[in-house]
Amino acid sequence: MNKLLIGLLLTLGITGVANAAGDATAGKGKTAVCAACHSADGNSAIANFPKLAGQNATYLVKQMKEIKAGTRPVVEMTGLLDNLSDQDMEDIAAYFSGNAIQGGKVAKDQLELGQQIYRAGLAKKGIPACTACHAANGKGMAAAGFPAVGGQHAAYAEKQLKDFRVGARSNDPQAMMRDIAAKLSDVEIKAVSSYVQGLY
Repeated sequence: MNKLLIGLLLTLGITGVANAAGDATAGKGKTAVCAACHSADGNSAIANFPKLAGQNATYLVKQMKEIKAGTRPVVEMTGLLDNLSDQDMEDIAAYFSGNAIQGGKVAKDQLELGQQIYRAGLAKKGIPACTACHAANGKGMAAAGFPAVGGQHAAYAEKQLKDFRVGARSNDPQAMMRDIAAKLSDVEIKAVSSYVQGLY
């Protein structure tokens, strides 16, 4: 059984992921620190900063906690979460997850390869379809903690895949994304990143 399937089974069947229990109304009032980069509704206008709108709350809470703890280094966010409690993070996540993402477009020259990788994978390279964890519509699997990727900025998605590839980002369960990204070329990363930008 391959590592991806084992990781998925572990996440779904053994470890489990608790549902986030935040108050979206309270969260809206706590997002001032987020708005400068991610916009007030979570639809970042700057391609280097991720869109948070529509992202599943469980995933958002996990990322905030790991950024705060330093286990996911994000230079731009250094210190910004220090004064947030766990409940603050739950509330903020509930707010952003309840907002609709404003998707982008896939570059025409990236569509064919990007779609192939996302929907079918690259069997000859041992790369599974992205749909296995991120769903056919790009909305992810909240219960398993797998993030939504549909509509995300291509530039941000590309950077994350490259960071996973070199180990600069390492907060993926069972190293699943690091293993996958290590097999992707720059051309393939660019194509699938463009594809998810137009998927929403």
